[in-house]
Amino acid sequence: MKSTTVKTDRSFRQLCDLSFGFFGVQIAYALQSANISRIFATLGADPHSLSFFWILPPLMGIIVQPIIGVASDRTWNRLGRRLPYLLIGALTAVIVMCLLPNAGSFGLTVAGAMIFGFIALMFLDTSINMAMQPFKMLVGDMVNEKQKGLAYSIQSFLCNAGSLVGYLAPIILTYLGISNLAPKGVVPDSVTFSFYLGAAILILCVIYSFITIKEMPPKEYAEFHGIDPATTGKNEKFNLIKLLREAPATFWSVGLVQFFCWAAFLFMWTYTNGAIASTVWHTTDVASEGYQAAGNWVGTLFAVQAVGSVLWAIVIPRFLNHKTVYILSLVLGAFGFISTLFFADKYLLFISYLLIGCAWAAMLALPFTILTNSLKGDNIGAYLGLFNGTICLPQIVAAALGGVVLHLVGGHQIYMLVAAGVLLLFGAVAVLFIRETYGEHNTPASAD
Repeated sequence: MKSTTVKTDRSFRQLCDLSFGFFGVQIAYALQSANISRIFATLGADPHSLSFFWILPPLMGIIVQPIIGVASDRTWNRLGRRLPYLLIGALTAVIVMCLLPNAGSFGLTVAGAMIFGFIALMFLDTSINMAMQPFKMLVGDMVNEKQKGLAYSIQSFLCNAGSLVGYLAPIILTYLGISNLAPKGVVPDSVTFSFYLGAAILILCVIYSFITIKEMPPKEYAEFHGIDPATTGKNEKFNLIKLLREAPATFWSVGLVQFFCWAAFLFMWTYTNGAIASTVWHTTDVASEGYQAAGNWVGTLFAVQAVGSVLWAIVIPRFLNHKTVYILSLVLGAFGFISTLFFADKYLLFISYLLIGCAWAAMLALPFTILTNSLKGDNIGAYLGLFNGTICLPQIVAAALGGVVLHLVGGHQIYMLVAAGVLLLFGAVAVLFIRETYGEHNTPASAD
């Protein structure tokens, strides 16, 4: 059934409102990304087993996201369709954000503290994913094909703005006088209070989203997407195999690119702290002042990456060809990762992470633009939930193999960043296999 409804453009303000809550969610995600390895290393984890702590979060994501997608496709109540899941996810995330950084402060044994932190991390990543996914779905639900590229670029911009806050919070709080040192096995107050700050901002963003976002009722949604109103929101039996079998080829080709990209960034999140502590501060002692200073500088570097992402997110919509800018972005990111091997000055690393930000901006915007344009309106949530597997699975694989790869490179964590660069180059090659399709309209001449 083709849509006969004129899909009017949304104002820039409306496009921003659809994704503004992503700002708060991304603060939580940035705090997790920049500090998890630091937290577990502080609690006593060995570098060769550090990547194992990253397995459970994406594993939970690959389970939870399809469930959220399918359930929200069939949810219609006065709170909305996607927003109820945002609320549950955000509230859970706030609670866990107040508990996780205190894992070493409850008087537990080293093993007990790491188990507590592991369980808290599981709930944190699950809740962040649960809060994050509705914003991706809302763009697919409520924005026409012409504006989706812009909408996801705005989402990328807000995402990276939130990342700036999360990444810089520990170093800013340290500058303001909050201690960046703590007894052995205890996370510094600069990190703990950063998580508290992120939790408070997340709550405010969720409140704003509920005030400004008005989801379409079933009939209007069906007309907008050209689907049968009689089936909209019906509780049909979810058939995973059927959905995957009927998935557009774009789902799989973009998924291949995703595999290389997310494996690369899992290596970055896991090993940047140890890498720059060794190459810039010349220490591997997690209790040393140098190691904790490196931990703060990781937040600064990730903030530089976010700045690069924000700037590049503005550039991306100016390219008429999605594949061209996708390849360019990943190649720039690959050069950024590989260059870390040659920079022993902490300020020169700004160049590396600005380039890495280009790849990150593309990863946040282009896969969802290309995929949602290829989908029909009746199963957008389900497919986006399943597509999250292309984010989670590579992280699981990279986390499982991280210790092995680290052993192969002689235990030098800086070479894990070089490996990340090589993975992005593979991703750039994989982009060549993407052929864009459109689920509800003919493809524009410039799209492919």
